[in-house]
Amino acid sequence: MASAFDAQRGKLPVPGDPHRLPGNIAVAQQISELGKLITELGDEVLFRTINKEAGARTTPAVSGFSAAVRYASEAATALGEVAQQLTFLEQTEHLYEQPDARDAREAAGLVIEDRLETADTALREAADSLHAASATFSPPSSRLRAALTRTTTPVYGAAPASLAPSAPAPAPAARTVRGR
Repeated sequence: MASAFDAQRGKLPVPGDPHRLPGNIAVAQQISELGKLITELGDEVLFRTINKEAGARTTPAVSGFSAAVRYASEAATALGEVAQQLTFLEQTEHLYEQPDARDAREAAGLVIEDRLETADTALREAADSLHAASATFSPPSSRLRAALTRTTTPVYGAAPASLAPSAPAPAPAARTVRGR
């Protein structure tokens, strides 16, 4: 499910591009897809709450799914406001030359940009809460943990130092590939 929220986030327009407003249909589709994801999350919360036999690991899952519902709802609300502003822009397109309408249309553009940023942040937080919840059920495998502790640079005369999972990996050296 976290990947589904990452995918929804990828569908949002690039922030700060004033020439790339989303279309009404694309926004409506995204709101619909978020509604389906919210329903799935709600079903998971309900299922895990009813089936207490799953044990102590149920609580973190319910918490993660519940947090994702909140963030997904925030994203859907923000996209609802985007749809409303896009409709306003569509209805007032013919009034562009009137100063008051121009100001209102510019304000609508700013609202759209702000709401898209809100949706982006909320979708990222939804995915993050689901990733965190999934880690309680399936912690990283021993192979993954071992891979995270390896270093790519030799350390002579010392035991290999372990890298923290959040530490950035060294950048690969640039190399030139030549054909024959």
